[in-house]
Amino acid sequence: MHEALTWAGEGPGRVHDLFLTDAVADRDPTLEERATSLGIRVARVTEKAAAGLSDTVTPQGVAAVCSTVTVDLDTALGTDPRLVTVLAGVADPGNAGTVIRTSDAAGADAVVLVGDSRNQPVDPHNGKCVRATMGSLFHLPLAVAGDVDDVLARVRARGLVVLAAAGDGETVLDAGADALLARPTAWLFGSEAHGLDAAAAAAADHRVRVPIHGRAESLNLATAAAVCLYASARAQR
Repeated sequence: MHEALTWAGEGPGRVHDLFLTDAVADRDPTLEERATSLGIRVARVTEKAAAGLSDTVTPQGVAAVCSTVTVDLDTALGTDPRLVTVLAGVADPGNAGTVIRTSDAAGADAVVLVGDSRNQPVDPHNGKCVRATMGSLFHLPLAVAGDVDDVLARVRARGLVVLAAAGDGETVLDAGADALLARPTAWLFGSEAHGLDAAAAAAADHRVRVPIHGRAESLNLATAAAVCLYASARAQR
């Protein structure tokens, strides 16, 4: 919740209401103090009311009403991005939230969620997605788009090379790829069940695979994204 309040302090009208129980207020009095100083309406609620505001089995006793965090694609990309995450057809909000958090940790400039031929883009405001980001959705620009080709055209217009994470990619993610990884990059990741659809994978400039040295068949989406994004972050630095 402190991440949301920090975000609220960066622009007016971002957080409207804060609801918290007496137990939460006693445990962390700075929450109420910060919210009040930002002009946010604060209300104490019962444990039962707090549970009604939450969609989790074990509510934390605090909730906020916030404006949406997404921005349009051009705003998210800015003018000179170096590392962008594009999630194409990712259907699970928990996985999307984890990749948003990983992108934040790796220093990405933006995350774009886009649909594909099988799935609509994940809503980053989904409760499960929000929780999985652990506050990172307030740290970097997020955009939702409807067309992969349009997204790739716009990232290329900003000088980014498009790398598609693919288990059968022709480029191996190892030291030999450092020159490629050092370039401003948009990483393209596909859905958990099917990976990238054929059209999206073909639209990338390079298809890159994470080497599997053991007997595992593959890596899950969040792990693969972490490996790829941190490889770029290391090479770019």
